[in-house]
Amino acid sequence: MGKYMHLPRWMKKIPQRMIVYIFLIMASVLILIPIVILLFGSVKTTGQMYSHPYSIPNPPYWDNIRSILRTPSFWNMLRNSLVVMIATTLGTVGICSLTAFVFARLQFRGKNFFYNLFTIGLMFPINVAILPVYFVLRQIEQTGIPMINTLWGVILVQIAFQLSGNIMILKGFFTAVPSELQDAAYMDGCSHFNFFWRIMLPLVKPSLTAVGSLVMIASWNDLLVPLVILNSNQLWTLPLGTMQFQGQYGQDLALISAFVALSAIPTIIFYFIAEKQIVSGLTAGAVKG
Repeated sequence: MGKYMHLPRWMKKIPQRMIVYIFLIMASVLILIPIVILLFGSVKTTGQMYSHPYSIPNPPYWDNIRSILRTPSFWNMLRNSLVVMIATTLGTVGICSLTAFVFARLQFRGKNFFYNLFTIGLMFPINVAILPVYFVLRQIEQTGIPMINTLWGVILVQIAFQLSGNIMILKGFFTAVPSELQDAAYMDGCSHFNFFWRIMLPLVKPSLTAVGSLVMIASWNDLLVPLVILNSNQLWTLPLGTMQFQGQYGQDLALISAFVALSAIPTIIFYFIAEKQIVSGLTAGAVKG
């Protein structure tokens, strides 16, 4: 054992690093294999998918992609998904940032009680609460406000279920801003809203970007809410359309793979673009320097 005492520190850490790298490689392979099979399958025939599911398509079979892109319903579902995603993200980030600022920087009676109400929302996942929410929407619709079978209803429900967790995330970053900065702003005649808009938001911008990115991905991939609320196929989003497409073309695996791949490509591209902002926004402090 004594001969290892004189080894450099980096050599002593090699076994530990190897274990970490092996674990990361295995996890990456498990995650990437379904994606690779999906992308390869989208440019194969169904027969090739059954006989050689892991092989690189040579040559690629592009007819599946062309047939999907020529379908008007695909572009209609893409538009619906974009509308829902953008509206949900803007609404969630706006409401969460204002609410988190109030809980983090202002003092008022019943503050802890109302904050606990938001945290209780984490105890009721959307899978459990979607049926009561549907009944609430039906009651609202009886007053003359359309909620069922509307994109507006999907957007409101998605925003509601995104509030609790994101308010807690942003509250931590708003709290981290030094109180001396707030006192100085108020001494200069800054109002609560001006302090929030002109000072706080620029300081927590990385966190807002991270929260917005996570909300966009969650909204884009959401299936349950559109499935329960939407009836008309003209209002289907891509996840809902993918499920219906699989039921219609269940035997044509290559065509289904092409549809799913085209539906997932925007999310994959967006994640790779926003990955740094997501990581830095959730790990960095609210104030830098």
